[in-house]
Amino acid sequence: MDGVLVVDKPAGPTSHDIVDRVRRALGTKRVGHTGTLDPFATGVLALCVGRATRLARFLTAGEKAYRASVRLGFATTTDDLTGDPLAPALAVDVSEAQLVEALAAFIGTFDQVPPAFSARQVGGRRLYELARRGEAVARAATPVTIHALELLARGSDGLELDVRCSSGTYVRALARDLGERLGTGAHLSALRRTRSGAFDLSQAVSGDDLSQASQRLVPLSGLLLDMPAVRVGDAGRRLISHGRELDAEAVLSGFPQVPVERVRLLDEQGELLALAVTRGFGPGESGLPRFPTLHPDVVLIG
Repeated sequence: MDGVLVVDKPAGPTSHDIVDRVRRALGTKRVGHTGTLDPFATGVLALCVGRATRLARFLTAGEKAYRASVRLGFATTTDDLTGDPLAPALAVDVSEAQLVEALAAFIGTFDQVPPAFSARQVGGRRLYELARRGEAVARAATPVTIHALELLARGSDGLELDVRCSSGTYVRALARDLGERLGTGAHLSALRRTRSGAFDLSQAVSGDDLSQASQRLVPLSGLLLDMPAVRVGDAGRRLISHGRELDAEAVLSGFPQVPVERVRLLDEQGELLALAVTRGFGPGESGLPRFPTLHPDVVLIG
């Protein structure tokens, strides 16, 4: 049983709890996630099953989309509703123009400081472990990208936002920083992930009912479709199974004419056999010709 199962995570359980549920439902230990959600958060949690676990690192980097609820008036220790207030609540007096200007300031790429309670590591230790022990440490900012930030609704002290962002972005930290910019303080009060890379809620099974999990797996052939496809026959399949490089004569179709980062190697029926990197493209030393090949670096067959 191989592929990706998209789960609509309910509020309450951790992402690891959902992994354990899927392991029991599918009767396999080979299940891993492509990016966690906090316990209070809901929505898309893409889990790799079987041989798809070898592809997890390629499935985590895609753009993420969220529906976020932000409460203005005070910040918290965790940057979300589970933390303690850092100060008494303030009256929220923010004009529409101020809000629009503040949201626009976060569009683009910038350095974001992760929450104190997060899984980022400092000196080999998780930030949340240090925070629970009361150890204050410097948190290094990392670059993130907000592709879109849309105001969907506004209440007296609450905002509903649609967020599209790069992998690695903390929406909790975005809420915190928005509150600082507005001068009111703020924290994330609810979060629902609607898309993670190529996976969205339309593909998801309920995390509370996994009875149809095996029927809803996205097969290996349906993954990483943004990578170019190269088809091989029986001879190419044998080379791949031994980790051998393929030249143009060893493939049936799709051999790249220029170097690309990575390709999918498929058999004649469309089964995904491996991922490969290109080698030997372009002129060699002193202008000598080179011989381009495809090197399978992630092999999914034995």
